[in-house]
Amino acid sequence: MASTNSLHSIHRRHRHHHHSLPTRHHSSSIPSSPLFPKTVTFNSSASLSSSATTPTPFSVSPITSSTSTSQTVSFDQLHVHLAAGDFRQADEETRRLLIVLAGEAAQKRRYVFFSEVQFISETDLKTIDALWRQYSDNKFGYSVQKKIFEKADRDFSKFFVKVGWMKKLDTEVEQYNYRSFPTEFIWELNDETPEGHLPLTNALRGTQLLGNILSHPAFSAEEEDEAEDRASDNGSASGVKDKEAASKPFTKRIFKPDYSF
Repeated sequence: MASTNSLHSIHRRHRHHHHSLPTRHHSSSIPSSPLFPKTVTFNSSASLSSSATTPTPFSVSPITSSTSTSQTVSFDQLHVHLAAGDFRQADEETRRLLIVLAGEAAQKRRYVFFSEVQFISETDLKTIDALWRQYSDNKFGYSVQKKIFEKADRDFSKFFVKVGWMKKLDTEVEQYNYRSFPTEFIWELNDETPEGHLPLTNALRGTQLLGNILSHPAFSAEEEDEAEDRASDNGSASGVKDKEAASKPFTKRIFKPDYSF
């Protein structure tokens, strides 16, 4: 197992300009690569929660979009995989769609720069998100992840734990490892599947790709709703939080990530 990296490493890698998607999509398109680094260690007593996404009826057949290069993009294959409950293939199809929708340059290099997310239309991202939510009882999707991310105060370490992209180790010190792609991720929908677990987004070279997807205007409504909920919660729970904080040692009250993406 790789040794733990320093907090400075995440800041350096976070500024890395390009970020590839997990590169698994059939034998003719994207080569295979790990989704995350192998090791991460940090201390935390943080407790996170996420709000359910309001069900949204969504009807498809057929689903198409036109990119800026006038290329017609179909979402039908994503629909087929999700309707069949094949979340593994749906995840790969989602990555393929992001590459296509990001433009010709992304298609040529076969991965997406975080700066290219802006070229993906709101309609297309909402279509992908709506399909994921429809066939997961609103448990999966980018908008679901956005709500969790906001509740985690936009802290990626907390977010990764909450959506189950990292697993807790059986050690005296609270430690987490990134799950190994693809075998350790959860490709079925059941009561134990963490909310927001899918679709996956590669964080191998940094979090900016995922951050730009979650901050896309397509999901601005989730950010506004969460801000209102947080303001309400802060007003009603401030007294309880102050009491709890005073009763805990200072080192136990601070979430200390020590890892790199």
